[in-house]
Amino acid sequence: MARKSYQTPENEPIKVSEPFIEYSATVSEISSPDKWNPNVPFHGTQEEWWDHFHQIEQGNFMTLEEFDYKFEKWKKEYISRKLK
Repeated sequence: MARKSYQTPENEPIKVSEPFIEYSATVSEISSPDKWNPNVPFHGTQEEWWDHFHQIEQGNFMTLEEFDYKFEKWKKEYISRKLK
């Protein structure tokens, strides 16, 4: 794939359009912790990272066996719908 160069004036939003990727961010959006975007790097202290991980761990989790059971059930239903 050919390398592309993007030229933008200072303090202008960066816009990149490629297959399956659309990225738009300004300097203020990148530094704002309230607007999380998975395509923008997260810079923080070790404590902020640990807080972030602990918030994720408080979510709903299931065991591997429970996940496997639900996946197999979904897969059977999905295949049966496709064969109809």
